[in-house]
Amino acid sequence: MSQAEGITEQTDRKLIATGIVGSVIAALCCFTPILVVLLGALGLSAWLGWLDYVLLPALAFFVALTVYAVWRRQRWLNTRTDG
Repeated sequence: MSQAEGITEQTDRKLIATGIVGSVIAALCCFTPILVVLLGALGLSAWLGWLDYVLLPALAFFVALTVYAVWRRQRWLNTRTDG
């Protein structure tokens, strides 16, 4: 394995991990009252009206990042074994 292949594999793994972790965090914050309780306890409940404007695009971004990273890794693995 060359150095470029190692960098590509590490980058793909980091992208996949970032996408999955970000998706899980955004999904937890969207679909559970974690942020409502946390922001209420901190006295920042006025921010609750803006959560949908931030969390739903964040969730879409991290899901798209995960899909892109998996697609990129699959393409790299296929070209590596085919050629």
